[in-house]
Amino acid sequence: MSEELRREYEIGEEIGRGRFGVVRRCMERATGEAYAVKSVEKGGLMDAVDREGAGVEAKVAQLAGAGNPGVVGVRAVYEDEGWIHVVMELCEGPDLFDWIRERRGEPATEPEAAAVVAQIAAALAACHFRGVAHRDVKPDNILLDGAGRRARLADFGSAACFVPGEGGAGAMAGLVGTPYYVAPEVVAGMEYGEKVDVWSLGVVMYVMLTGGAAAPFGGDTAEEIFAAVRRGNLRFPTRLFAGVSSGAKDLMRRMMCKDPSRRFSADQVLRHPWIMSGGGLSENAI
Repeated sequence: MSEELRREYEIGEEIGRGRFGVVRRCMERATGEAYAVKSVEKGGLMDAVDREGAGVEAKVAQLAGAGNPGVVGVRAVYEDEGWIHVVMELCEGPDLFDWIRERRGEPATEPEAAAVVAQIAAALAACHFRGVAHRDVKPDNILLDGAGRRARLADFGSAACFVPGEGGAGAMAGLVGTPYYVAPEVVAGMEYGEKVDVWSLGVVMYVMLTGGAAAPFGGDTAEEIFAAVRRGNLRFPTRLFAGVSSGAKDLMRRMMCKDPSRRFSADQVLRHPWIMSGGGLSENAI
């Protein structure tokens, strides 16, 4: 581990592990402030693309997170011959995936879902304004604070930069993301813009409102899921959505619109009446 990192931070216990990195708790020696440090071993990266992505992730996360309260902020980056270490804000709560799982099938209330969608849409709007697309929005990458009232976007390992104002077809390319959450233009091998993030957030909203019981575009294999995503036939089964408002369904239709030119932007999501009303304004919103 980097000598400079160890000199400036006291490294604590492991608190998470992903495909490429290990996350540990750490404390800044000068201030006593608690942070998290994600350490990626370069030798464990499979190819040149992965190695390049690990190096770019920290820089993109810094660009996306500066002054953006909806993104897990990067404090510092340390790199040596064998490792990349990214010191970031510490989020004490679970990620949204675990939050959904711990409810054991109980759907999120509309105010709870609206609170998460609003916060992540605001984070995405700021990212998109700066020319950053996340490209892997999913519950695992949405972190909650200890009280469960603040949601933040994390893990920019799949992110890419584009030229703001020139989004839509032609901005980015490549099959990136997670099967259930990826947008149809990505699966189709087309060039695409930042609205792929809005599609993914729409899927997150759907999953929250069904308690994780269903995804809008499912299948038993990645190929079947991709085929369902390409068809883009969005349905709201009565057994799952009987109690869900027409406003929530309208927003999901606009977020998961197959045609990117007609799909909502992150800014438009924030102006939708369902979001502006807080999904019903319950006291139990996240």
